Amino acid sequence: MTHIHFIAIGGAAMHNLALAVAAKAGYRVTGSDDEIFDPALTHLREAGLLPDEMGWHPERITPDIDAIILGMHAREDNPELVRARQLGLKIYSFPEYLYEQTKDKIRIVVGGSHGKTTTTSMILYVLNRLGIEADYMVGAQIEGFERMVRLSDTAKYAVFEGDEYLTSPLDLRSKFLWYHPHVAILTGIAWDHINVFPTFPQYVDTFRRFVDSFEPNGTFIYYEGDENLRQIAEHARKDIQCVPYNAYEGDVEMQVFGRHNMQNLQAAMFACRSIGVKSEDFYREISTFSGASNRLEKICATTDSVAYKDFAHSPSKLKATVNAVRERYPEKTLVAAMELHTFSSLMADFLPQYKGCMAEADIAYVYFNPKVIEHKRLTPITADEVREAFGSANVQVFTDSQALQQALRETVSRQLASAEHKGVALLMMSSGTFDGVNVKAFAEELLQ
Repeated sequence: MTHIHFIAIGGAAMHNLALAVAAKAGYRVTGSDDEIFDPALTHLREAGLLPDEMGWHPERITPDIDAIILGMHAREDNPELVRARQLGLKIYSFPEYLYEQTKDKIRIVVGGSHGKTTTTSMILYVLNRLGIEADYMVGAQIEGFERMVRLSDTAKYAVFEGDEYLTSPLDLRSKFLWYHPHVAILTGIAWDHINVFPTFPQYVDTFRRFVDSFEPNGTFIYYEGDENLRQIAEHARKDIQCVPYNAYEGDVEMQVFGRHNMQNLQAAMFACRSIGVKSEDFYREISTFSGASNRLEKICATTDSVAYKDFAHSPSKLKATVNAVRERYPEKTLVAAMELHTFSSLMADFLPQYKGCMAEADIAYVYFNPKVIEHKRLTPITADEVREAFGSANVQVFTDSQALQQALRETVSRQLASAEHKGVALLMMSSGTFDGVNVKAFAEELLQ
């Protein structure tokens, strides 16, 4: 029995990897964390993997453990990590372990500043519909899939969402540099993670190094509308086949919408085609794909109004999502609310990147919690600075979640009662929760 111990098991990706490893025959999984929230809490409890008590317990790190998997949430001085290093145990990062488990498979990796999750989900959805077995790691729940990570001894292919963020407290390289793909997609490069890549050239360089990391004779699928990707393709190794793509413009009716999703769809088609899937089979199956969880996910609708939630938080994602809903519902009043929640989004130097991102909304609300800034030990920002950075007259800024919710209630109610009412398109965007708001229930309240 192989014993794997997860330090910081409660993360979204980490707990899914723990579930996947535990599902394999011959593996015993244990783990620890200082705090675990749902859905990880419930998933781990149901699988019998929830730690007996929260906190770090170095006495449980013993010589009989075969490997440690270290999550980003843990710090370098984590007591369990310190003990593991003293004992000389094998320590893997999350991406390193994924590679180790799939190094004999054909690996397809989807990277880029935006659209990674949706594009990865599209590939997996089509492969699943066609009965093509694949291991995978994806950052959202997909229809027809039990969890977000799968590892097996039987799949020929492995499909990974490739993140450019840091690997682990011990390895400050981008995660996707571990995967060494045979086929890879880059959807676009728009500056993000300013706390890790303080300049845009540094950010671009990690994508260049990703392409350099391909297996020999790899395939590089890239969005041809991105100048930086075109330059990376132009200077790629001679053995790499470079395949540009644009937005799908065929006549197959799709459930997903927005130009960015038509670009994602076309990238996914080229990736599937690279492993032998016929284009006509791909388009037939993808026509029923309704999207990944939290990615332009419809959460409620009435006869004349609709509400979506989305993970969008970076400028490029935010703009693409707002514009997609505007194009889909040109006659409706578009009420968009977003939360500044990540390190980059809350940094004063990065705020100007948001200029014009919500200009297509009729009414735009931006929320941030000053306590989150304090917790992240960032320089304080003001509502006026945020309003000026977004640079469009439709933007109002809130620093109190209750005030934001009340403003949304009043605004939507007023729109629904208007004599010129043609319906509301409500869009809630955050990588957080607007400080504990059940977005689906709140949207239902507003529209009903």
